[in-house]
Amino acid sequence: MSTFDKHNLSGVVGKHLVYTYDNGWNYELYIKNENTVDYRIHSGMVGNRWVKNQQAFIVRIADAVYKISWTEPTGTDVSLVVNFTDRLFHGTIFFPRWVMNTPEKTVCFQNDHIPLMESYRDAGPAYPTEVIDEFATITFVRDCGANNETVIDRPASELPHDFPAGL
Repeated sequence: MSTFDKHNLSGVVGKHLVYTYDNGWNYELYIKNENTVDYRIHSGMVGNRWVKNQQAFIVRIADAVYKISWTEPTGTDVSLVVNFTDRLFHGTIFFPRWVMNTPEKTVCFQNDHIPLMESYRDAGPAYPTEVIDEFATITFVRDCGANNETVIDRPASELPHDFPAGL
């Protein structure tokens, strides 16, 4: 029997995180509300991609542990576990083959190109899926409140050189 309220998402909603995977990829995530995230990719094979209003499934796993999962219009599936106590992150990303073959097609502000992303997804190929399963270190956390449209509002290439220190 759990001793915490598994439906209480107040410990994660409004959080803005920057994290670096063990493979060196640097990502940023803002948990906008109970079912929406914004994110920005700083480095890695799809560095400079950014997305707003991605519908997500967000659940509480333990006192300070949350799981966030979604499917992108690209066909990419993402499942993230955030452990605030240990500043630890675990991500599993399921890339369809077309993204692995031509990752540059996804490097954009996705919201302006959803029909295009869906057409790439539908054209495929989808398989074999590439699974990236990595731990990450949370390097920055702040509380920005829910539904703050200014948290992720531009590509990583337009951020100040000292980001996120300058926030």
